Amino acid sequence: MDRETREAVARARRRLDRLDLYPRPVGTRYLRVLVVPWLFRLPWFRRFDGYSAHGTILLRRPLGPYDDDLLTHELCHVWQMQHQPLAMPLSYLVRGYATNPYEEEARRAVELTRRG
Repeated sequence: MDRETREAVARARRRLDRLDLYPRPVGTRYLRVLVVPWLFRLPWFRRFDGYSAHGTILLRRPLGPYDDDLLTHELCHVWQMQHQPLAMPLSYLVRGYATNPYEEEARRAVELTRRG
């Protein structure tokens, strides 16, 4: 990760550290943040700007100055998977995206930690 990405991850982690969602803080030691624009051209991914997998955040484009909310949202998903590694990803098969409780929790985490 480049310096700007590491700093953005640190900001997102500090935001999530203010919340008491899980027993342990989100681990970022082995986190990878990859910019893969080609992935977001695929039908399933077109609607997203970011996507999380275990220990990895995939982004449509490099992080800009206004992307802290996006990174906080995706890092919250990493945190969810660190505590519920099977239930969280499988919930999308059962509940879908729009009303998924993990999606709602990540959105709420962004709102609760946003400044201003």
